[in-house]
Amino acid sequence: MASIFTRIIRGEIPCHRIGEDDRFLAFLDINPVRKGHTLVIPKVEVDRFFDLPADVLSGILPFAQGVARRIEAVVPCDRIGMSVVGLEVPHAHMHLIPIDSLNDMDFTRPKVKMSNEEMAALAEQIRNA
Repeated sequence: MASIFTRIIRGEIPCHRIGEDDRFLAFLDINPVRKGHTLVIPKVEVDRFFDLPADVLSGILPFAQGVARRIEAVVPCDRIGMSVVGLEVPHAHMHLIPIDSLNDMDFTRPKVKMSNEEMAALAEQIRNA
C-alpha cells in the first residue's frame, strides 16, 4: 500500500506545493509547528532516510536549499531549521521549519492553526519568492 506521501505525489491527496522537480516534492505541512513548516520528500518511496539511493540522498539537500531560501524570503525568522525524524510516515522526508530559537523545533508544541485559504496563499508566496 502506498504511503500518504506517495499518494500526494500521485495527486490522489491534495497538498500546498512549494516546489517540485522530477525527483523531489516540497509542500506545506498540514500540522505545522511554525508558519511555513514545509516537508521535502523524494518521489521514490523509501521508508528510512539513509536507505535512499546515494544519488537521491545527495540531491535532496540542494533541492531543499532552494526551498529553504524561498521560505526564508517570505516567513520572518532567524533561519530555517532542518529535521529528519522519520517516525510519523513510512516515507523518507525532511522538515524545513522557520525558527528563531531551538524551541521552535519542538514537535510537541501546539500546532499552528491555518485555514486552507491561508495555507494556499502562503504556498503561493513561497513559490513566487
